[in-house]
Amino acid sequence: MTDTSTRSTPTDTPATGRAPAMTRRETLEALSGILLGVFVSLLATTIVSTALPRIVADLEGSQHAYTWVVTAMLLTMTISTPLWGKLADLTNRKTLIQVALVVTVVSAASAGFAQNMEMLITSRALQGVGAGGLMSLATVLMSDIISPRERGKYMGLMGGVMAVAQIGGPLLGGVITDSIGWRWTFFVGVPFAVVALVVLRKTLHLPARPPRTVRIDAAGAALIALGVALLLLWVTFAGDQFDWASWQTAAMVGGAVVALLAAALVERRAPEPIIPLHLFRNRTFVLSVVASAAVGVAMFGTAVFLAQYLQLARGMTPTQSGLQTIPMVVGTMVGGIVLGRIISRTGRYKAIMIGGAVVLTASLFGMSTIGTGTSLVVVSVFLFGLGLSVGALMQNLVLATQNTLGLRDMGAGTATVAFFRSLGGAIGVSALGAVPAADVRDEITRGLAGLGVPAGTLGGSSGSVPDMSTLPAPVADVVSSAYTEGITGIFLVAVPMAVVALVAICFIVEIPLGERSGIEQTRDLVAEQEAATDPAPVPAAEDRTTRAVDPRE
Repeated sequence: MTDTSTRSTPTDTPATGRAPAMTRRETLEALSGILLGVFVSLLATTIVSTALPRIVADLEGSQHAYTWVVTAMLLTMTISTPLWGKLADLTNRKTLIQVALVVTVVSAASAGFAQNMEMLITSRALQGVGAGGLMSLATVLMSDIISPRERGKYMGLMGGVMAVAQIGGPLLGGVITDSIGWRWTFFVGVPFAVVALVVLRKTLHLPARPPRTVRIDAAGAALIALGVALLLLWVTFAGDQFDWASWQTAAMVGGAVVALLAAALVERRAPEPIIPLHLFRNRTFVLSVVASAAVGVAMFGTAVFLAQYLQLARGMTPTQSGLQTIPMVVGTMVGGIVLGRIISRTGRYKAIMIGGAVVLTASLFGMSTIGTGTSLVVVSVFLFGLGLSVGALMQNLVLATQNTLGLRDMGAGTATVAFFRSLGGAIGVSALGAVPAADVRDEITRGLAGLGVPAGTLGGSSGSVPDMSTLPAPVADVVSSAYTEGITGIFLVAVPMAVVALVAICFIVEIPLGERSGIEQTRDLVAEQEAATDPAPVPAAEDRTTRAVDPRE
């Protein structure tokens, strides 16, 4: 594997005698629309995190239903991410991100009107399609308007936006849930989405790119979706609906392996594969994929169940549990903004990512030791560490990968890293969600039996998520203890995945960050192609000056 083979293109040669493709003001204006789209996507996800226990209780859902509300979104986000990335290489990226915004808003509104768990889960699945587009396209568009060397500090701005959404989301969701009802948590993002659409329409101007035939690899996309879906269904239901060692496991895992192998064969021969296999000859790309998948398991899988610990194990209201997440979000903001500026100033990123993986491992282990009586100050320290590691890892793994990609594969390569991160997160939520599901149910049953209280006292179907505010004190203590044991076990299981991320990052070879944006490279490429087809000989310097594509076309 090599880190430089995919960058050996003529567009990487610095252009001389030319002004930057975009001024700082133009870059910030365009970036504001991109970041607002990211904010809308994250707000739609985080605003319901503190409301989920109340939502599932009101709709009489089970612990499995609680997991599926999140898994459904992660599943569709994972499946759709590589397709969005490939479309970004083939079609208009500005149009794509606007479509993703519309899908996110419509699905969020649909979730707000949900009358049962089935409708809610379906709406969240559609919401995942939009979120997959927003998150993958945002990083691709940043590569268009900002050079890799400068991208570090702007990635830090994205980390700051993520932090604001993470702070505002749970807090706003908790306040709305406690005051006017959880349904409004889904509606509140609509105005932000409208503003994002307007800003993107007015500020994002990309140059025309060399034409490419739009040929979607439908067979490859279908096989990838089938394989991923079977894996996620298996880790969701195994150990609860059927044994891990069972014919259902053999059927699902075997079917997933066959589907993914067939997808690899199809991708190898497809003219425009969804995931170009030649990318796997790029060492940085492969190691970033491994690290991103491991971080996805550790971060998504644990963050999802944090609200359950705070509300069910510690008896907090949605608002209180939202406030308790502030240390984690502050850590994300510090990690993204401060570390991003250091990367842009020094051009070095590997040491920062190694440090982030170490902090992630230590923080997850610390979270595995907490209980119902653990000081909230101690919990806050661990949460700050989790946030800091997110700021140091998530966007910088993408940056390291983009720094080795050529123009032709920028969308597919960026989206593939995001795909494996989302896949790790989806598997993490499903697999780690299976850890407490059965144990919590058994612990509650035993605890209630010791009190002489039938399990049906909790209401709803067996294994339903209870509303702690309606439970008598002795029963609430049983539920709190059961959820503490189950959820803290999730953090311990996630520790080895953080170690995997650390090892993968240690083997990444640090390559100097490039100095030219995607727009600059595209303009040069178009100019060179026009010069090659122009019958009249034109000096290279003059051709590069007069035939550059206006970035506002």
